[in-house]
Amino acid sequence: MASRQERCIHCGVLLVVPPEVNVFQCGVCHGITHLRPSTPPWTQAYNSFHSFTGRFRGFLNTIRSTAPVNTNSGGYYGANSFGLYPHPQSLRPSFHAYGSKRAVVCGIRYHGKSYKLKGSINDAKCMKYFLIKHYGFPSDSILMLTDDKEERNQLRIPTRYNILMAMRWLLENTKSGDSLVFHFSGHGTQEISMDGNEIDGLDEAICPVDYEEQGKILDDEINTAIVRPLPRGAKLHAIVDACHSGTVLDLSFVCKMNREGYYSWEDQRFPRANKGTSGGVAVSISACEDSQTSIDTSALSGTEATGVLTYSFIQTVQNEPGLSYGRLLSAMRSSIRGTKTGIVPLNGPIASLFNRLLGMELRQEPQLSSSEVFDVYTSRFVL
Repeated sequence: MASRQERCIHCGVLLVVPPEVNVFQCGVCHGITHLRPSTPPWTQAYNSFHSFTGRFRGFLNTIRSTAPVNTNSGGYYGANSFGLYPHPQSLRPSFHAYGSKRAVVCGIRYHGKSYKLKGSINDAKCMKYFLIKHYGFPSDSILMLTDDKEERNQLRIPTRYNILMAMRWLLENTKSGDSLVFHFSGHGTQEISMDGNEIDGLDEAICPVDYEEQGKILDDEINTAIVRPLPRGAKLHAIVDACHSGTVLDLSFVCKMNREGYYSWEDQRFPRANKGTSGGVAVSISACEDSQTSIDTSALSGTEATGVLTYSFIQTVQNEPGLSYGRLLSAMRSSIRGTKTGIVPLNGPIASLFNRLLGMELRQEPQLSSSEVFDVYTSRFVL
């Protein structure tokens, strides 16, 4: 018997139903969907709206699943022999059930490209392990997106669309007391700001795996997705291991610290742009200044390639429990400055000159920015 596909207007799951059916009950959320051959315009609009929100909820529920996506029906769930049910899948709890700690972790290698990276997937795996073991994040509250060749769930590939949807998931139903983390290891870049809301005239951006086709994610978009909605009492930490990432969250204040540890906050607020939070605190720890580049290397770990920021961040926090933001920043910078990627292991002015001329010394400085000013030496770093 012929059949047709209809979408549940409540959860967004695509189901196969007999052609003569006008009403069906979803096997996942048990919601009732009415199908009428002649639907008034206002009802069409109502169903259209609920279909859209259903798809969004369906995406967020699906992305938490460990089961691979069924590709036999264009990426949607298929039907089993009963016709009205998708393939077996547990009904996941609502967002707040993940608790007060949630994280999105992205690592992109850009396989097959001339600009492919070596350490970004290692960074993502290490960051997830670190959050679980060191700060007690529940494993199922960490959404990891990588272009690992073994990844089969298409919703966990770090495309532009998936990263933006993951950011929305991270902030969904956030409340006072929540601790959120966004980690990105991949390429970053700059381009001319078209809306004129940047002091230096440039937008910073991260590069999804499909950025050549779908575009980059600009700092304005990141700010809108995970900074602006942050409610009072909630805190977000972004760790961005990418080139040109100093102000990639477009936060209001940048910590300018010299090698002696003296610092001041530089006001980055732009008169025509409101890029603050909704009362919460957002902090960004990024790989380098907006004008600098960042690398991945095995020089730090001695074996596996990693991003310089991710490795130095994890090592510093593990080695110095209870450290302050100021100590974290200065220790990471010292660690990176002391790392050589070449073959001149000597100290002194001659070796230093060779390192600079041959590009062997790591010359990137991690940056700290925040939505509000605070004392970096009395404020303890905690996630």
